[in-house]
Amino acid sequence: MKIKILVLSLLMSMSTLAQDYILDSITPKYGHLINFKANTFQYASESPYFKKLFNDLDSVYAGKKKNIHIFHIGGSHIQADIYSNKIRTYLQNMNDVSLGQRGFVYPFHLAHTNNPTNYRIEADNDQWQGYRCSVRKDSVAWGLSGVSAAFRGIEDKIYVKANYKNYTKKPYTFNKLRVFYNTWMEDYDLNISDSTLVSSDTINLEGMYKEYRFNRTVDSVALQIKIKDPTSVSPEFLLMGMEFMNDDPGIEYTTIGVNGASFAWYERAAYFEKQLQLYQPDMFIISIGTNDAYMPKKDFNAEKFRDYYESFIQMIQRANPQCAILLTVPNDDYYKKSYANPNTATQQRIILELTQKYRMAVWDLYSIMGGLGASNNWYKAKLMPSDRIHFTNLGYSIKADLFIKALVDAWAESSGKDKTLLLNHFKNLDE
Repeated sequence: MKIKILVLSLLMSMSTLAQDYILDSITPKYGHLINFKANTFQYASESPYFKKLFNDLDSVYAGKKKNIHIFHIGGSHIQADIYSNKIRTYLQNMNDVSLGQRGFVYPFHLAHTNNPTNYRIEADNDQWQGYRCSVRKDSVAWGLSGVSAAFRGIEDKIYVKANYKNYTKKPYTFNKLRVFYNTWMEDYDLNISDSTLVSSDTINLEGMYKEYRFNRTVDSVALQIKIKDPTSVSPEFLLMGMEFMNDDPGIEYTTIGVNGASFAWYERAAYFEKQLQLYQPDMFIISIGTNDAYMPKKDFNAEKFRDYYESFIQMIQRANPQCAILLTVPNDDYYKKSYANPNTATQQRIILELTQKYRMAVWDLYSIMGGLGASNNWYKAKLMPSDRIHFTNLGYSIKADLFIKALVDAWAESSGKDKTLLLNHFKNLDE
């Protein structure tokens, strides 16, 4: 499935809703569209990995300094980082010790595609060419992000801002910056423009990044990229991502999303697992699936989908065998705006089976929305655009709040906390 630029532009240009909990206020108007009974993290209570995660959340909630790293991967829903950023905001605003580092991001503008609004990375875009693992004709090296931007010019300056239109109580800051790129090439020099800021820099050839350590904490920097030899033949600098790092404990919420991505497309990212091995995620949310099933029923290979999904789970477990993995069933959608896609029901069955096999948990958005054809009702209520694949900003806000409620319910069940008091804590965050 190729994401329509018009749809994404609409989503990104709409006025951003405040990060308030809205489920209570929207229920009278939209409650009939939502299966609230299905809004659970099924099997979380049976998973030892989620028990550990909830214990860690208890520590942060109690004001203890604790690092928790959450990864969330998907397609265009995650690249836009609308509902996932609202979840991030809830968790990182939990109290004064919950804001961890911003972590890994991708400068999508340099790849000529939509960038989340909560950070900004700018350069002379005319000098950069973007490549996505989800575009069949593209063929370059990809890492964790599944997106690469190539620079083949003489020089440019990259302006990096960790904060743009975000809703955290405190701005993100960093005293280390990692730049992921094709370290096996030596065509360009990459340096921080203000050299007085840098206390040291090192290159990690295995992880494919250069790390700058600063002598003070900042929220923005500029980098200078310049060719070493202007007579070089076919020079290339391939930017794979950046990471804003600091020494503050707390919750770090990393999103990895590529418009149009599926398991098959992410498999093209040859360095994905190598860069994932740099981390030990405490929780990994898998929201891949819509693009895997966006086709006529006769063309959907259910067993291939199962194999891809299972291999992905195993890859995460290689990074951290104790990781709590949340599988998510894709939302209902319409195929080419013509008919409700029946393949999602098949995906639902497979995902539920894998959840139990690997003792994970599942958030079944398909059932929460109402099952087959429900996206048309959400579209009529203006919670989805006419493609009936994506959501409007209000739709994404509802989706985020449904997620946080399901998380809170599972957490309360595990810890014995009063779920009403716990949810009220999130409802009343000053965001």
